[in-house]
Amino acid sequence: MLDIADDLNRWVEEGRDFAVATVVAVEGSAPRSPGAALAVDGDGVVIGSVSGGCVEGAVYELCVQALQDGEPVLERFGYSAEDAFAVGLTCGGVIEVLVTPVTARAPGREVFAAALAAAARGETAALVRVARSPDGPPPAGVLLVHPDGTYEGGLDGPAELSRTAAAEARALLAAGRTGTVDVSTAGRHCEPDRTLLVESSVPPPRMIVFGAVDFASALVRTGKFLGYHVTLCDARPVFATRVRFPEADDIVVEWPHRYLRRTATDSRTVLCVLTHDAKFDVPLLEEALRLPVAFVGAMGSRRTHEDRDRRLREVGLTETELARLHSPIGLDLGARTPEETALSIAAEIVAAREGGTGRPLTGAETPIHREAGRGTGRDADRAGPGAVGAHAAA
Repeated sequence: MLDIADDLNRWVEEGRDFAVATVVAVEGSAPRSPGAALAVDGDGVVIGSVSGGCVEGAVYELCVQALQDGEPVLERFGYSAEDAFAVGLTCGGVIEVLVTPVTARAPGREVFAAALAAAARGETAALVRVARSPDGPPPAGVLLVHPDGTYEGGLDGPAELSRTAAAEARALLAAGRTGTVDVSTAGRHCEPDRTLLVESSVPPPRMIVFGAVDFASALVRTGKFLGYHVTLCDARPVFATRVRFPEADDIVVEWPHRYLRRTATDSRTVLCVLTHDAKFDVPLLEEALRLPVAFVGAMGSRRTHEDRDRRLREVGLTETELARLHSPIGLDLGARTPEETALSIAAEIVAAREGGTGRPLTGAETPIHREAGRGTGRDADRAGPGAVGAHAAA
């Protein structure tokens, strides 16, 4: 739901009733990840997508029915040889979709509205709903969880359920993840009997592009297209201008290594060094390769790379630190223009983030749609606090 928060927030402000279908879980190959959403308003207007087209028609009908019934529903879609193009995933995977009506009479509309407004503003927040329950259809109720663990709203069920759900959501929110968490309402060490869908809304990750060159202009545009908050940094005020980089969120005129030393970065941050000038590159990369960021890449010829590698060793970088550097930056696409080069850089960033090989899919045996992690299922199972036991979905 939060992935289409801008549009849904507008619908709420306009007083529209709507039903929203959200991908809860994915098995095998599927085009969209948990959290992907499709919504239908009372006039039949559709926004979003849950499957890239495979099951959209069936999900649309579920949303229309939910608007009429006022009840949430969980539906499972898999491959069907007989009617794959009608209601099946032609890619062979399985998805579960939670459909929730958000109407004027629906409980929790105010909480949904607050969550959508927060997400539309780019604030950090998590939305929690019960996706599976032993008592039939998913029960009503919703939580809006803030980064400090406080929450608004409530989930139908035992009193401890909302507190446990808030604690679990806070953990997912800290990691910026959307997924499911299994909890038990019978006690910490009992088998789970509820599955919670936790949707996290976090500010976009940062891409910092160093070097106000022509390639940087194209990379700034590409970074914005990929959803990054893009900063352009260069020490030369004549080049680092809003006229040359109108799409950049921020333009910083400062020596790159000094700016990197003082600005905030995290495990999702991408650093692209396009200056290919030793007086900028070496002090900048000395800082960058010691930060816990997602990606550090540097532009230059192979000769430039060898010279830069030597200089970085001279200032004391270790083999482990140097191994983090993607240089020369980008995948081998035969790129020549700034736009083609930006595409090759973006492709390497995505491959590094998602564990892709960078090889053509033709003839490859790797899955086209990699299995999405389900909440804290990527980590070891952990028990949540409180009287209600929590189990990470595997």
